[in-house]
Amino acid sequence: MGTSQLRLFDPDEEAGAYHDPSRSGFFSILVQCPGEGDKRQSSHRLTDMPQVLQLLDASRDTWLTQAEFIRPNRRVVNLARIGLLFADLDTYRQPWAAGRTPEQLAAAVLFHCADEGLPPPSLLVYSGRGIQAKWLLDGTLPRQALPRWNACQKYLVDRLAPMGGDTNAKDASRVLRVVNTTNSKSGEVCRVVHVEADSDGQPVRYSFEYLAEQLLPVARWTIEQQKRDRAERRQLKLLPGGKADNLRGFSGRQLAWDRLEDLRKLATIRGGVSEGERMQHLFWRMNFLLLSGATNSRAMYREAVELAAELDPSWTYRSKELMTLYSKAKAYEAGEKITLGGKEFSPLYTPKNDTLISLFHITDAEMRLLKTIISTDMAAERHREREEARRRAAGAVDRQTYLAAASAKQAQAVALKAEGLSVRGIAARMGVSVGSVAGYLKAAASVQSPCVLQAEPTLETGCSKSVRITNGVASRLGGSDV
Repeated sequence: MGTSQLRLFDPDEEAGAYHDPSRSGFFSILVQCPGEGDKRQSSHRLTDMPQVLQLLDASRDTWLTQAEFIRPNRRVVNLARIGLLFADLDTYRQPWAAGRTPEQLAAAVLFHCADEGLPPPSLLVYSGRGIQAKWLLDGTLPRQALPRWNACQKYLVDRLAPMGGDTNAKDASRVLRVVNTTNSKSGEVCRVVHVEADSDGQPVRYSFEYLAEQLLPVARWTIEQQKRDRAERRQLKLLPGGKADNLRGFSGRQLAWDRLEDLRKLATIRGGVSEGERMQHLFWRMNFLLLSGATNSRAMYREAVELAAELDPSWTYRSKELMTLYSKAKAYEAGEKITLGGKEFSPLYTPKNDTLISLFHITDAEMRLLKTIISTDMAAERHREREEARRRAAGAVDRQTYLAAASAKQAQAVALKAEGLSVRGIAARMGVSVGSVAGYLKAAASVQSPCVLQAEPTLETGCSKSVRITNGVASRLGGSDV
């Protein structure tokens, strides 16, 4: 694509590739204050994005959130949705990049992606010193998918390490430089230097499922099948670890995120959290947020402030109450394990569901509205419901429907017999086997008579007591021999 076409990417057009002003939610702008070391952050509604971007001072360092949020704060716990994967490449730190033009840097990144088997980025943006690589999605991912998104991000950044991939710039709350603004450290203007175009000349968009299949060690359908297999053997438990790239680590992070969401849902169900329970809620929410991999020890206190405000805007918790959790988070990130009873566990807390149910006094009615913090009995009940739904989808019918269909077939067989058809004739008319017709007629006969017979009733007993032949001896059921 020619340089003249690339210049068409103004801030509104580039941001519009992954933000939609018609959606509800918020985005944030970070601006370097002139003559100061501090940065000023402001949050705005998505509907105001075109006006906000037009008012930016192009001479200042300016950054934009890549995700969208449910509140005017870019903390990851407020994530609403995200529509791309990205990597911030500090190419200026790499010896091989010295003296190269932005276009040459972009070409090197594209070559590396092809060599590593990575899909080419939709956009490559020159940040003034490095390259911002962005893979646009054909839709947005909801907050529930954050653990899978994080896994893809980690994989991308790891594979782009030779290109200067910044491991500290891969979280969903990250801000990246805005196109057409100046990088004060180099004096260069941030601009789009490559577009991977589709057949219509627009930046290519990827299905997240396709990217996950390409990037994750295990494809999604394999993950889901193995999760179903495990669920049939036992109730799902949090798996220790968290820094491994295998299926177990991913499952543990997803469960931790879902438990965080369940605790937030529990507070909503109850109409809030009482004063005496706020710290307990905050502690466990932060524990699961750290276990999910959505934040780390460096950012945990900022996320804690937002979660505390969610519990009660007027509450100012004491940060020292989270110091133990901070220490455990550092150990967790270092890959340390705790050995107990000959088994290894994560330094962070991995409680059983029963522990959480008891700790938060969760009732059966509340559990029915939660996703993961449920009792063993409720987990079994949900498993039966899923299995029943699966059988229905596979074509199985419930017992009532089956009996109704069988009754209709019995009635049809009886009607055809009354017309004088033989068993074979009935089977041919109904399109079933001779044995099936015999079964229909036999079942119909047993329904028509209240007697259950395997031999003709005697005149003495009639139908008041059924008669059976056992070893040649006639006996009344429940009575004496005759």
